[in-house]
Amino acid sequence: MHPFSTLAIALHALSINKLRSALTMLGIIIGVAAVIAMIAIGQGAQRRVAEHIQKLGANVIVVWPGSRTAQGLRLGATTAATLTEDDALAIAREVPGIMHAAPSIRGNAQVVAGNTNWATVVYGINPDYLEARGWSVADGRGFEPAESASAAKVALIGRTIVHELFGDADPIGRTMRIGLLPVTIVGTLAPKGQNAWGTDQDDVVFVPLATMRNRVQGQPTGRLKRVSAINIRVADDMSMSEAEEGIRALLRQRHRLQPGQDDDFGLRNLSELLLTQQASSQVLTRLLAAVSGISLLVGGIGIMNIMLVSVTERTREIGLRLAVGARGRDILLQFMVEATTLALIGGLVGIGCGVAVALLLGHFADWPTVLVPEAIVLAVGFAAAIGIFFGFYPARRAARLQPIEALRHE
Repeated sequence: MHPFSTLAIALHALSINKLRSALTMLGIIIGVAAVIAMIAIGQGAQRRVAEHIQKLGANVIVVWPGSRTAQGLRLGATTAATLTEDDALAIAREVPGIMHAAPSIRGNAQVVAGNTNWATVVYGINPDYLEARGWSVADGRGFEPAESASAAKVALIGRTIVHELFGDADPIGRTMRIGLLPVTIVGTLAPKGQNAWGTDQDDVVFVPLATMRNRVQGQPTGRLKRVSAINIRVADDMSMSEAEEGIRALLRQRHRLQPGQDDDFGLRNLSELLLTQQASSQVLTRLLAAVSGISLLVGGIGIMNIMLVSVTERTREIGLRLAVGARGRDILLQFMVEATTLALIGGLVGIGCGVAVALLLGHFADWPTVLVPEAIVLAVGFAAAIGIFFGFYPARRAARLQPIEALRHE
């Protein structure tokens, strides 16, 4: 029998029972749509993590002060003043592969401009900080070396501060107060958005390190020049683990820590933490796709069930065709084409539903979704394979019917 004749007969047989055919395809439609939508959601989660990595800056290690103990109570990380500006200089100078080692001091303050005020985070930074954290100045300029050395009363502000204090006005050259200290805004920072922990990175004010220590916090300069953290950027061709080992060894030596004694500082590889989150997102994506694939299997079982019913209903027709010269393989091919057609049509409709669900989730739930062409091809291919697999048994059963017995069937 000609293949086109077989296809025409199969489509005619499916069109006779339109509702039953539609209900049979429903499992395939739901399965394909679920696979496409779930993979799009998972890929969107991975993209969001990748964006967070870029916002934090590539190959970034942050060194935090250690903890201190008071009256037998351990007060937690960053409570001890164990890091200094000299530690940062030593890391940049002595550890191979370090591009920038930027000390910083962190504090909270109320900033005021005119009759508007806002509570924010203020950082004292040196000129290398923006490079270390992959941050750029959008408008204006950064701090000049003379300003950093003289504790000048200048500031860089994030996009959130611009919005809250100045609205649509240009803040460059204007004055605001950090607590009681008036500072001149020399630049605004490029927006970074939220980090992986939901913190608004644009809600920030930067001042020179000496300005933060001497004027904002009012601390004496001192000999050690304590800092809140050291932000380190490692060269792209340098292993992060080797850089961490080198930094740890150097700081233990500088802080005169004995073998077996705990570190009085902490190291955190921000990119590594986010890559771990990305790996978790990949596992979640595969899990969602696997769970969605179960719907395809259920749809395949539905196809087998309906094809078995169809064989039973059409036994006399099969017997008549065999009696007038049709071969078993013609009957096998017809029922295989019917099963595969059901799966393919369901798969094509499922593509539309899956794409629509992914786009709607991205629009209304404000969740990034990424449509993956490979996932669409895989879902439809899997649907066709299910049609062939689950349609084979009913088709084989129909092809093996004996003409006389089939014609006797009531």
